[in-house]
Parts: sequence; C-alpha cells; structure tokens
Amino acid sequence: MKQGIHPDYVECTVRCTCGNTWTTRSTKKEIVVDLCDKCHPFYTGTQKLVDTGGRVQRFADKFGGAAAAQLKKAQEAKAAKAAKAAEEAAAKKAAKEAKA
Repeated sequence: MKQGIHPDYVECTVRCTCGNTWTTRSTKKEIVVDLCDKCHPFYTGTQKLVDTGGRVQRFADKFGGAAAAQLKKAQEAKAAKAAKAAEEAAAKKAAKEAKA
C-alpha cells in the first residue's frame, strides 16, 4: 500500500438520537445515527413511529385534511341514517298504538 494517501483511522463515538452512545473506529471522530439496536422496532419488539425530518407531519398536512373531512362526512351520514331510522321506528310505533 502507498504511504500517506489513506485517511486517519481513529476512535469514533457513535451517538443515536435515543441517547445511546458507543465507541468504534472510523475516519470520522463522531457519527450521529437515527436508529440503533436499543431503539429500532425490530430489535425492541415495540412499534414506534420514526419520523425523520418531519416527513410524517408533511404527509398529514398534505393529505390529512382530505382524509379527516371524508371520515367526518361518513360519520355524519351514519348519524343521519340512524336518526332517520329512529324517527321511522317512532312513527311506526305511534301508528301501531293509534290502531290499538
């Protein structure tokens, strides 16, 4: 190997966003990672939302309004249908009592 062309291979501190740190060797002195074995859903067995750079929030801002409006409209239609059914049942009961 040629001398003087390779980068320095030094001790490196790896820091995760969850707070976990460990030491390894690299050409950089410090590395910051989003996930590690202590917080990754595959290793921990827990479900967790990993939002890097606000991607989930941007999606919700872009499409969340439409989905929320559609859900609200469906709920209102269901409530109106239930109210109409209750009215019809009450009218039917009143007509039955009037006959008797």
